[in-house]
Amino acid sequence: MLFGLDGVEVGLIIVFLCLFGGILSGFPVAFAIGGAGVISFGIIAALNDAGLLIHQAIDTGSDAYNALIASGVKAESISIFRYPDLVRTAVPVFPQGWETALDRNVSFIVNRINERVLAGQSIETLLAVLMFVLMGITLERSKIANDLLTTMAKVFGPLPGGLAVSVVVVGAFLAASTGIVGATVVTMGLLSLPTMLRNGYSPEIATGVIAASGTLGQIIPPSIVIVLLGTLAGDLYSVAQENRAIEAGCTDALTYLGEPAVVSVGTLFQAALLPGILLALLYALYAFGYALLNPSKAPAVELGRSNDHVITRSEAFTWFIGVPVGLIAGVILLANVGVIGSQSLIVDSFTDRGESASLRTNVGEECQQAMIELHGQDAWDAALAEQSAIDSSGGQQESVKLTEDQIAELKIQKEADAAPIGTGVSIIFLLFALVLAVARGVAPNAEARPLLIGALGVVLGLLIDIVLISPSTSSGLTVILLLIPIAMAFYGCAAAAGRLAQNDIIRVVFPPLVLIVAVLGSILGGITNPTPAAALGAGGAIMLAAYRKLKDQERSGAIILWSTFAIGLAILTGINFDLRINQDGVGAETVIAFVFAYAAYLYALFGLLFACWVLFTHGVLTPIVRETAKVTSMVFTILIGSQLLNLVVISFGGEHYIQQFLKSFDNELTVFLIVMLVLFVLGFVLDFLEIIYIVIPIVGPVIYGGTFDPKWVTIMIAVNLQTSFLTPPFGFALFYLRGVAPKEVTTGHIYRGVFPFVLIQVIGLAILWFFPAIVTIFPALLS
Repeated sequence: MLFGLDGVEVGLIIVFLCLFGGILSGFPVAFAIGGAGVISFGIIAALNDAGLLIHQAIDTGSDAYNALIASGVKAESISIFRYPDLVRTAVPVFPQGWETALDRNVSFIVNRINERVLAGQSIETLLAVLMFVLMGITLERSKIANDLLTTMAKVFGPLPGGLAVSVVVVGAFLAASTGIVGATVVTMGLLSLPTMLRNGYSPEIATGVIAASGTLGQIIPPSIVIVLLGTLAGDLYSVAQENRAIEAGCTDALTYLGEPAVVSVGTLFQAALLPGILLALLYALYAFGYALLNPSKAPAVELGRSNDHVITRSEAFTWFIGVPVGLIAGVILLANVGVIGSQSLIVDSFTDRGESASLRTNVGEECQQAMIELHGQDAWDAALAEQSAIDSSGGQQESVKLTEDQIAELKIQKEADAAPIGTGVSIIFLLFALVLAVARGVAPNAEARPLLIGALGVVLGLLIDIVLISPSTSSGLTVILLLIPIAMAFYGCAAAAGRLAQNDIIRVVFPPLVLIVAVLGSILGGITNPTPAAALGAGGAIMLAAYRKLKDQERSGAIILWSTFAIGLAILTGINFDLRINQDGVGAETVIAFVFAYAAYLYALFGLLFACWVLFTHGVLTPIVRETAKVTSMVFTILIGSQLLNLVVISFGGEHYIQQFLKSFDNELTVFLIVMLVLFVLGFVLDFLEIIYIVIPIVGPVIYGGTFDPKWVTIMIAVNLQTSFLTPPFGFALFYLRGVAPKEVTTGHIYRGVFPFVLIQVIGLAILWFFPAIVTIFPALLS
């Protein structure tokens, strides 16, 4: 044994020394990781051949080991950490030689690259990284962040600590639109730090709030960290729970858990939303409280008005709060009483399958005991009663195909029970009404006639839907009947848009806000998965940046606006019409709808290409594409290199050794705390990419193989990494900010300024620890 250490322990030390040495060498990290794997494997192989690396493995043929097995202890739970007195035998770390391990590693790395980089199931999710990076870099280069900071400073500046609060708001906004920590910190450091210092803010609070707000991109969706963590968490959780079920004596995880062992990136986005908002609120509250206690270090600043119209307090309350809240509450109330609801006449062609018991009860005795221990005796007894009732009624009913008459009867019944106002119609006219109300509040003294015409169109449209439109009315006739009310509402909204554009807050915040809502709403609402949503975000960001560039040159952005409108029309047409024209018996209505939707699609595509041309001719698109290629290439190169390093650790038993150490603790809570502490420390010296692809695959089978909710585990890891990114002296966010801070701002200022936010992060972790429902409640509601 070398230095009195076990051979596997020495191997792990060599791997981490090579990794840290490669990172500190200044060589590109993406290649340093793969190089560390190759070099460490060579050193370990040489020491193994010299007989210096000896692993003290448990002698599975000893009497003590056989006695443990005979007593009912499972072989997989026996380790040198849990039973240190067992007889051991000395074996090389490469029992079959390093040549065999190398051959196995090469085969594994080819398979893993094929599964996770070139072809496998996770490649579609990884494409979302490319799209989100493109979206973030486009918004960064289009100076939208600059406009946001300027506008938010006008809004919050007159409050104590208002500039700091505005930085938090914009940081959360950029986190939801870029998801890139370095870009957010650098952007806000360049734009807001000089302004805050110039207006009397202390360097500590200014740098602290910028660094902390910049790291919100780690947790607020669409976070690249969560995308990459999610691709691993899904596989790790599924495999770990399958192994847990088999160890418990059950056939699979579905039987043992009573639910599928599945976690997706979309679900993790849902879980991350409230924790991200919580952290942003904690930052803003601290900034406001700091200003109240230290008014000279975070003074109120008047940076000008954001609206040229004089608005009284009562008018602002009426049109910005009272009327919008009343409209939304009214729609919700009408939906609850059945006035608004679905008017779909689609019915299933088959009967519903009979309900099954909440838990599977036809299991072996060992699995039964494990399920009772997991779910409780009451849940097991309830499942037995449910299964008994099912059996006594003839067993679970199978689904049966309905006859044409039965389907027609169900449609008649469904039409009779349908709500008078359709959900889609109510949402469209609600949006029209909200735009009209806010526009009235922005310019209360302007001509009210166009807005009144729009409001009349809203009312008329709802009345027509109640009186003339039934669930069986064709989509074409519905469009014709609603054409005049929609035209009236659109006329009013067109006039409203001109007034809204005069307000700095709405003009600056509304376009990126719509983009964020479209991207996150489609993911959080379960409409689509992250990859198409990311593509939508990337295309929208390009069009938004092009529109901004055209406006800077006082050129018309009508093509971009009409292209955006065309996208909405294409989506609405696809929702309301059956566009499948490659089937028999297609009617004229379907053909017209298809041609209209296809024309809208082509115009939207033309608008996107036009936006790309505008950015290209002004020298904006080329650096955006180059930076996107650079970032995504780094991500995928790190992925490949980390897979190689991870396989080196597996080849000499390092992964198994670490997992046995973690499993030796009987308390699952202790194991998770150890992992969180290790991740926190590693966050000082490793980027989140290295931690996700090197460390998580090693510890994941343990932390995802217990009773903790996988969504909670993943979000806790993300917030933990965010905390380590802030913590002096090695936090990455601090180095990003140091690189753009003026000379009068010292490193000491940054360290002292960020320390309270590190404590806030710890408080946030503690809140999520004691109240895990903050993570799980939103996905549960949406499901």
